[in-house]
Amino acid sequence: MRTILAAKTHLFMATSLLFSSSAWALGDTDNGEIEALVNDTIAQLMDEHRIPGMAVALSINGQQHYFNYGLANQEASLPVTEETLFELGSVSKVFTAALAGYAQTSGALSLSDPASQYLPALENSAFDEITLLELGTYTAGELPLQFPESVQSDAEMINYYQQWQPESSPGSHRLYSNPSIGLLGYLTAQSLGQPFETLMEEALFAPLGLEDSYFQVPDEQQAHYAYGYSKEDKPVRVNPGMLDAQAYGLKSTAADVLTFIEANMNDTAADESLSQAMAITRTGYVEMGHMTQGLGWESYAYPVALEQLLEGNSLEMILEPNPANHLNPPLPPRQAALYNKTGSTNGFGGYVAFVPSEQIGIVMLANRNYPNQARIQAAHHILTALTEAP
Repeated sequence: MRTILAAKTHLFMATSLLFSSSAWALGDTDNGEIEALVNDTIAQLMDEHRIPGMAVALSINGQQHYFNYGLANQEASLPVTEETLFELGSVSKVFTAALAGYAQTSGALSLSDPASQYLPALENSAFDEITLLELGTYTAGELPLQFPESVQSDAEMINYYQQWQPESSPGSHRLYSNPSIGLLGYLTAQSLGQPFETLMEEALFAPLGLEDSYFQVPDEQQAHYAYGYSKEDKPVRVNPGMLDAQAYGLKSTAADVLTFIEANMNDTAADESLSQAMAITRTGYVEMGHMTQGLGWESYAYPVALEQLLEGNSLEMILEPNPANHLNPPLPPRQAALYNKTGSTNGFGGYVAFVPSEQIGIVMLANRNYPNQARIQAAHHILTALTEAP
């Protein structure tokens, strides 16, 4: 039976909260200690970064704990609940990666194939020499973070890819890119012969029991769709863009994202084909310092120092090309590793992390885009407190 701890929907605000240095062994931690730890950590985080609302979910040895804080809609004074839908931003990429893994497992594609093999319009372009794996690990030759503003239609998107030329040799550098992994998702759907959103629903969401995850929030769920808030505290939501579903367009609840994390931590939680698909995403393909790039997921040998997590999720790692050390053979999925992913839209900020060997995972979803470093520090504090003995 799963344990559910729901924090009060209003935020407990403290004028000064210091992170406790105490920690507990997982087996000895009671629900009250977990609740106090999360409440204190999140109260400080929300206060410092003016976050209107947050949903936090923890998985500890197979038990789920849910905490909801603040407001999903400030104008209507609607609280965050377990049904609140948040924009996941780039956390969407780990779901896209799982579909690509599923396509490989089913024989529809091979990640070692050239990208142009799955879209005739890309033949005789740079993508004859760029593999699907290089798209998925952002090592295609420095595709940019975003499409140019002039790319507003499918035809313009295809033309952009046809004309694009790598800045560095494919495979030599990693540059984080929505058009890169977005194209992987697009070509995955081409290989499977159905629309991307349909495939995600049928191949991933339904088998995993993700009942509250959407690319287009249906009318009957609009009341649960949180508003994000800009730096000026204006309510905002994500705008449609090229390959948005594949790169940053998913909306979901903390509970659904936690279910996805648990399926990654415990291979028996999904059917065999999905277990194999998710193992492909947790395989390490490229190294940059302490961070290993999987397909969507980024991982670190565990235990991991906070400084290493901050470095791997820094602006330099996101915005600049970094020399890539390709692993041959690839690094198999690790138990003693921390897997993580950040995600943001203009009004939302999320962070997810899990450690299979400790059977612990965390989901943090907020309706403000606040610094990655603050997300990681808060999550690291909670995970460390729960996994280290006094």
